[in-house]
Amino acid sequence: MAPPFLSFILLFLINAAASSSAQGPPSPGYYPSSKIRSMGFDQGYRNLWGPQHQNEDQGGLSIWLDRSSGSGFKSVRPYGSGYFGAAIKVQSGYTAGVITSFYLSNNEQYQTDHDEIDIEFLGTTPDKPYVLQTNVWTKGSGDGNRLIGREHRFHLWFDPTQDYHNYAVVYNPTEIIFLVDDVPIRRYPWKSDATFPLRPMWVYGSIWDASSWATENGKYKADYNYQPFIGRYKDFKLGPGSAASPSGITGLSRQQYTAMDWVQRNYKVYDYCIDSKRDHSQTPEC
Repeated sequence: MAPPFLSFILLFLINAAASSSAQGPPSPGYYPSSKIRSMGFDQGYRNLWGPQHQNEDQGGLSIWLDRSSGSGFKSVRPYGSGYFGAAIKVQSGYTAGVITSFYLSNNEQYQTDHDEIDIEFLGTTPDKPYVLQTNVWTKGSGDGNRLIGREHRFHLWFDPTQDYHNYAVVYNPTEIIFLVDDVPIRRYPWKSDATFPLRPMWVYGSIWDASSWATENGKYKADYNYQPFIGRYKDFKLGPGSAASPSGITGLSRQQYTAMDWVQRNYKVYDYCIDSKRDHSQTPEC
């Protein structure tokens, strides 16, 4: 048995770590979303599919999935770089198999050779937290049978079903940065043209049934006894802010890196670069 003072120190350290995690990430010190003015849905987007499963209200948008259809929307024009964000609130309860997404893509223009940058909420069962998946597809790596995803998956330090939170991508020719409430959670830098999307993309959002893989590799499927599954979006941001750091150039500040490191240590649950089942000859950036 450990001496009482050692047990006390161990208990203190465990409680301190738990308390730090519960309080959320350290301040990133810079808030790029504050530099971009919010817009209403119809100022920058249009319905893409499932119009009967969309409802616009005071500049925000609700889209839903039921047994008959899901729904999706698309920006009016493509972008080669910028800040792309929205405040999103996802469905509570049983949502297994359902994906609520916000992403950039040029898949309609390059149907067999497209690029894509994803933020996806992977639905879950009521006893488990949502998984937020970030992913990068480049030059057809998400087309046909040669799927080469670059996924990082996270749990969140809050419940995304209880309130709106801001999710964003900062994209420019040298890096992709994923942000949650202005906290960087992932930075994907350019290392070669072969592994980085360089063509303009449109901004999309959607809700759809991905039962074959979304929740624990397809173990749990969408159950339409719980329909409709609703994704709510507001405070859309489409702007020229192609840098996430206070310096206005690429990269992150030391304070932002500290916040990102905290998220990755405490909440990252999957990284394709350290997945031993993957063929890493296909992902040389690792």
